[in-house]
Amino acid sequence: MKQNEIETLRELIKDVDIAMLTTLSEEGLISRPMKTQEVEFDGDLWFFTKKETDKYKEILHDKDVNVAYAGKSYVSVRGQAEIIDDVNKKKELWNKAYEKMMQTSYDDPDLVLIKVKAEAAEYWETGNFAKKIAFFYKKMTGQSVESTDINETLKLND
Repeated sequence: MKQNEIETLRELIKDVDIAMLTTLSEEGLISRPMKTQEVEFDGDLWFFTKKETDKYKEILHDKDVNVAYAGKSYVSVRGQAEIIDDVNKKKELWNKAYEKMMQTSYDDPDLVLIKVKAEAAEYWETGNFAKKIAFFYKKMTGQSVESTDINETLKLND
């Protein structure tokens, strides 16, 4: 993984509390909101779930996932998901607020972690910054930009 790409991605998602996790079900793609764990992003994203959920079963069947963030920027992270059942890791990431939200404790045997190893990320900068880029693009090339979204792709694996 390239450190500068990881730092860019960390900066883009650091203030976004809820992400949309997309998995593959028997009926097709499905997305659901997930609370991102507050850890220093190092190329892995972490989420809590329970074994009784559809997303748990879907990840066991197909590890390819996408995680989308919407904040000051729009970020789409493609990666491989893995189910982690490690009580020490669950304790490390646990927060008292989860007890009410998930109605359980970190040592619940039904509680597991989803670890998403990011492979690539795509992001769109919006707002005034993007409008300025679009303006300069038009000045330099003489061509209009279809939208004011500026898109970049980060390759996290060589």
